[in-house]
Amino acid sequence: MKLSVSKDEIQEKLSNIQNIVEKRNTMPILSHFFLDAGKKGSYIVATDLETAIKEPIEMKVEKEGKLCIPARKLFEIVREIEGELLFESVDEQWLKVKAGTSDFRLACLPPSEFPAWPLMEDVEEMTIDAGMLMEMIEKTIYSAGESDTRYTLNGLLFHTRPQDTAITVVGTDGHRLALIVKQMESEIKNEKKIIVPRKAVSELRRFLSKDDEKVKIVIGKNHLLFRVADVEFLTRLIEGTYPNYEHVIPQGNEKKVLMKRETFTKALRRVSVMSRERANAVRFDFDESASGGNLIISSSNPDIGEAREEVAVDYKGDKLSMGFNARYLLDSLGVMSSENIVLELQDPLSPVLMREEGNEDYRCVVMPMRI
Repeated sequence: MKLSVSKDEIQEKLSNIQNIVEKRNTMPILSHFFLDAGKKGSYIVATDLETAIKEPIEMKVEKEGKLCIPARKLFEIVREIEGELLFESVDEQWLKVKAGTSDFRLACLPPSEFPAWPLMEDVEEMTIDAGMLMEMIEKTIYSAGESDTRYTLNGLLFHTRPQDTAITVVGTDGHRLALIVKQMESEIKNEKKIIVPRKAVSELRRFLSKDDEKVKIVIGKNHLLFRVADVEFLTRLIEGTYPNYEHVIPQGNEKKVLMKRETFTKALRRVSVMSRERANAVRFDFDESASGGNLIISSSNPDIGEAREEVAVDYKGDKLSMGFNARYLLDSLGVMSSENIVLELQDPLSPVLMREEGNEDYRCVVMPMRI
């Protein structure tokens, strides 16, 4: 193998795979990426056995070849050098890298050791706008579990329904839930409930930068493939049954609170500074007033002190006191964009529904805390 490649090109492509390549040394081959350099087109592949990415790379190939190259070490080299890089392989064991006055020699592994790209079975396809998919991920991923023992919660649920050609994406960790529904352009043949690992959707965001770009989603029996332009992003699905999210969403909460999103967010941030760090506990006291209603947000920490802030809200109803993890509310508020938000409440320990005013497609549910 003998070729040349620009610094910008290979730096960008190596940057895309850094979180995919396995850092732990359980299988040395997983810390490498597979390079297939051909005169009619070249590409690289990286995998951690759960997620795999295949992307084209622009190279001037003098002599074709395949090689498994250490991903982290080559990335560090590329960042430090200037100008064009020249690659030349020696057998399947070494790669010579030359750039300007710099010469490197990298130990490599044979391409035959690299894991094969999984075969897709029972395939079904659909198409979605990159911007729409990005929005759906951004508005739900923060609610998904991380290293939860209930492993199905460590991913996002993608639920497609043919009867209303809609796709619903849900994230929950058992304490909170975020749900967004969007209409699909392409026809959906069968109802599907698939759980996509959190790491996979987080990495997928790198390739969803162009709003008007189309993403082809290929649903297999055990894998899901996202095709964005020339990039193929494949992930193994999480097996198991996702909780029945429709039962979690409160339907009959009678007490409604309307407030300015930005004002509420800033007040909540200020008061939560004084809350206990792990629980982030804050107290809400709702009360009807002559001017329409008010909300007192307070927090206290015996070791530090306390904080209290009053926010004008639109609330009609009995006095109500509730406790919340401020972080959960702030995460939801951070992905909302409307001027006003609505809280739908019932009693101190019932789930609370939070949504943007005038938008029924995006809903968040937060469990209160005992105070």
